[in-house]
Amino acid sequence: MSEIRVTTLKDTSGGNSSTTSEIKSGRVKAWVNFNGQGAVAIRAQFNVSSITDNGTGDYTVNYSPALSDANYVFYGSIVSATSATSIYSYSFISGPASTNQMLHTTSATRFNTTHIDGPTYDHEMVQVAVNGN
Repeated sequence: MSEIRVTTLKDTSGGNSSTTSEIKSGRVKAWVNFNGQGAVAIRAQFNVSSITDNGTGDYTVNYSPALSDANYVFYGSIVSATSATSIYSYSFISGPASTNQMLHTTSATRFNTTHIDGPTYDHEMVQVAVNGN
């Protein structure tokens, strides 16, 4: 049985490439699952160096390496347990309360998580992913 070992795959034009790590990770540019309550802590990540806790329900995801441009898609969800048997999940993305705009740069994204009734809220599990060029 033969095998081929490579570190980078390129298309025929040579303009687009993927590392074997990117392919294994689903080709998203970055993703993270973190605890958003108390001491913010990353549970698992790909190309995320850290999370900054800017206040209640206000976080910044920091990328390493930096993304190639700021025209990426940022998406995610939150999960909160209200009891041992009751879990709910819903979309959360909005901009920081001070500007009401999500802030994208090549090195970070700042965003808010909210509670079901509207105010910013620290959740037990925050999951985000970044995809783009």
